Amino acid sequence: MSLFIPTYFGPISQYSEILKSEKVVFEMEDNFQKQSYRNRCYIYNSNGKQLLNIPVIDKNKGNSQRKKTKNLLVDNDSNWQDNHLKSLQTAYRTSPFYEFYEDDLLSIFTKNYKFLQDVNIDTHLFITDALQINQEFSKTEAYSVNTTETDFRELANVKHQPKKVVEKYIQMFDDKHGFIPNLSILDLIFMEGPNAISYL
Repeated sequence: MSLFIPTYFGPISQYSEILKSEKVVFEMEDNFQKQSYRNRCYIYNSNGKQLLNIPVIDKNKGNSQRKKTKNLLVDNDSNWQDNHLKSLQTAYRTSPFYEFYEDDLLSIFTKNYKFLQDVNIDTHLFITDALQINQEFSKTEAYSVNTTETDFRELANVKHQPKKVVEKYIQMFDDKHGFIPNLSILDLIFMEGPNAISYL
């Protein structure tokens, strides 16, 4: 069993490990950390690396008490869904496989979400469907410091970059900015389609 944190269209490094795992367990009892893939992902646009960030409502602001990710509310007043969809369309609409996934993607950007965790679970289901992997997952009921599972929770940390050398694949704007490793899994899916699974 392998332990992961649900992320927003998680990085390629995370899905590489998810794919190799016999059983995926999602950590549901962690404390929210800013600047993590819990509410952000990175895509490739004509200017290079672009951040897509889901704004969250922190009712504990100014309070020293930590907030659990599962209780975090999405700030829907910010119109983030429209902004993210437009950014993805601008960056990838001419990519080889974007149109194959566009309809399924629209359902995420038109659904009304209350909790961040629900967004992340839905993006995970979109990705497993796009990769055509039938992999079930379970959820933790308590936070474990010393877990018996293989612990991949650190892959949700933006600062954690994989140490292994990654193979390059063709990216939309690599002629301008070169290859950018470990972007959102969406970058790989839109460029490689069904072949993304063999890259992972």
